[in-house]
Amino acid sequence: MPALSPASAIRANLERVATLRAQAALAGEHEAVTTIKHLQARRFEATYADFAAVPASRPAVRFFLEELYGEHDFSRRDEQFGRIAGALERLFPAAVAQLAVDLTETHALTEVLDHALARAWLGMAADMRPSERYVRAWRAAGDRSDRDRQLTVVQHMGRELQRLTRMRSLRMGLRMMRKPAQAAGLDALQHFLESGFDAFAALGDAQAFLASIAQRERQWIDLLFDAPLEEACRALDKEWQSARSPDPGNPTMPT
Repeated sequence: MPALSPASAIRANLERVATLRAQAALAGEHEAVTTIKHLQARRFEATYADFAAVPASRPAVRFFLEELYGEHDFSRRDEQFGRIAGALERLFPAAVAQLAVDLTETHALTEVLDHALARAWLGMAADMRPSERYVRAWRAAGDRSDRDRQLTVVQHMGRELQRLTRMRSLRMGLRMMRKPAQAAGLDALQHFLESGFDAFAALGDAQAFLASIAQRERQWIDLLFDAPLEEACRALDKEWQSARSPDPGNPTMPT
């Protein structure tokens, strides 16, 4: 089967996300998906607090947390990506189009995994402590191959962002697109591209940052799948407690 063009791959990934959102709304799972995203954002925040404390790497941490794994509603950005998919392929270097493919694939994989985790979460006892409920839901949802693929695509995206930020003409051209992008209703897409470029430009050599993501996320994948239940729960509780955002044990959390 021939590989999809960048524009087709972008649209296919975004259609996958839209289908998941619609299914979650019909099944009454939206609140559980939001809870899962919140818990994972807290874990990410704590896991990379050391990088967030360093001015040079803080924008990169914020980019990953807010643009890739955040709790935000990305439907506006998705609509803009889908609308401009063909133009991205025609008007930008192939590497930029591939960057958009990587983003939408990461986005789709993240949504698939989050929705599967949310469905499993809803199948657990509502009075179970959040860490145990999360670990049990993670193991019930399974699909380690998608977790591995998610990490691989994120690494490729990071390397490409680092490479593209060194192309000064591309960065200048991106800045010049601000007003036209806003006029065309592409502000969310413009914000994503500029955030990524600025974050990796500030980071400089991204090798240590990307290597740390690969190592730490691999450790979490292994721990959540394979460690004894209580060990995995203790590790999650420790991370959540060290995060600055609200406590996952808040009684307002949905069941």
